[in-house]
Amino acid sequence: MTVPDSSPENTPDSTTGPTGPDADAQQFTSLGTEAARRLATTTKSEPQMQAITSRWLLKTLPWVDVKGGTYRVNRRLQLRIGRGRVQFEQNGADHIKVIPRTLTELPALRGYSDMDVLNELASRFRLRTVRAGQVLFEAGQPVTEAYLIVHGRFTRFATGKYGEEEVTGVVTDGEGLGDEAVGRADPLWLGSVRAETPGTVMALPWDVLEDFVERAPSLAAHLDAFAERQSKPMNRKGEADVPVQAGHVGEPVISGGFVDYDLAPREYELSLTQTVLRVHTRVTDLFNDPMNQTEQQLRLTVEEIRERQEWELVNNREFGLLHNIDHGQRISTFSGPPTPDDLDELLTMRRKTRLFLAHPKVIAAFFRQCNRRGLVPGTVNVDGHEVPAWRGVPVFPCGKIPISPQHTSSIIALRTGEKDQGVVGLHQTGIPEEYEPGLNVRFMGIDKAAIMSYLVTAYYSMAILVPDAAGVLENVQVGWMPE
Repeated sequence: MTVPDSSPENTPDSTTGPTGPDADAQQFTSLGTEAARRLATTTKSEPQMQAITSRWLLKTLPWVDVKGGTYRVNRRLQLRIGRGRVQFEQNGADHIKVIPRTLTELPALRGYSDMDVLNELASRFRLRTVRAGQVLFEAGQPVTEAYLIVHGRFTRFATGKYGEEEVTGVVTDGEGLGDEAVGRADPLWLGSVRAETPGTVMALPWDVLEDFVERAPSLAAHLDAFAERQSKPMNRKGEADVPVQAGHVGEPVISGGFVDYDLAPREYELSLTQTVLRVHTRVTDLFNDPMNQTEQQLRLTVEEIRERQEWELVNNREFGLLHNIDHGQRISTFSGPPTPDDLDELLTMRRKTRLFLAHPKVIAAFFRQCNRRGLVPGTVNVDGHEVPAWRGVPVFPCGKIPISPQHTSSIIALRTGEKDQGVVGLHQTGIPEEYEPGLNVRFMGIDKAAIMSYLVTAYYSMAILVPDAAGVLENVQVGWMPE
């Protein structure tokens, strides 16, 4: 065995270059870079943050300065009641029950509060499975049952002028069918509904419902009031009508009236996101050159707060878009993936749509559908950025819109601004120790451990001025679809 020579002249020296089998052949005749760096001042970047996104929602929203901390949205009196989503309790495939309190999401039961009646009514629904292609009912048939959709995609369709079938809408989980017949004698279905996928529904026989109403005076009175309200004159948006005349000649008596207001308008209080930033005094005293440590800590903290602010504007249950868009402005995809037809349908539901918001994976899924049809979406220039667009409306990426475990997501469409009765962001400017509009940084002192604390707070909210200012395309499949 050969013992390595450990004499001083053969000992590797970091100042003379590389070591190893070829060290003698590559001896440096000057100072090596590793040693030279010990005397050099490095050029440093600012601290980087991977979670920073484009935050297009915050950039594109017009922001209203709310000096009183509360923003009230006054509207005309609404006579037509919107529908919500009924929820279900599931314990296995064959044990599904209606959650009674969610029956008040149906227009005919909105505002009804007798839980004993709701509990008994929920118990009358019976579970039924349907196969793909099965027709639940056809237009013109008597209404014999009311339905709640537990799971599945159902298509509303009608017969066209020349006998062809026309799809008029899609019904999905949580929606109801049949409550529009309340208050009518011998009601008939106005359209047809067919299951496009295997599904599950809860059915309530109409005669059972009528017998139950006769034995529940409070429910009968509530349904009578609902039917009376629906019979009052209203415009196409369901608001209390104002009588006007046009095209008349001579001197007829002109009808008069007034514009009635909602007596219980919604008010939005500013929400907040807060954190306490802590910095040791030793750090700011000794290590503040070339970068101010407090400023860098604060910069990244504000970025994190703004990211959370956008998440709240999308997902907050009190004011976030996904939970506050009117259910009449929610539609489902016709086939699963987001197609140009789906976005066209979403566009037709409002005037002056200013922007779409979608998860980047949803945008990619939409582009795949365009590729299949040989379509090339356009682009628009927004603040120097080329943004993909559909029908001239920019499609902004927003990773705050969640993707469900079933690989589905949503696309949001917005009209913005107070002038156009759209969606507006709410904040308050001029607050004490303001660092950015609607965000302040307040020094909280130095504790006994020599740690400085700063309270960082952002105040914000969002308001949808009229229901059709925002819409959403739901049940958007994100994954690849076979050819």
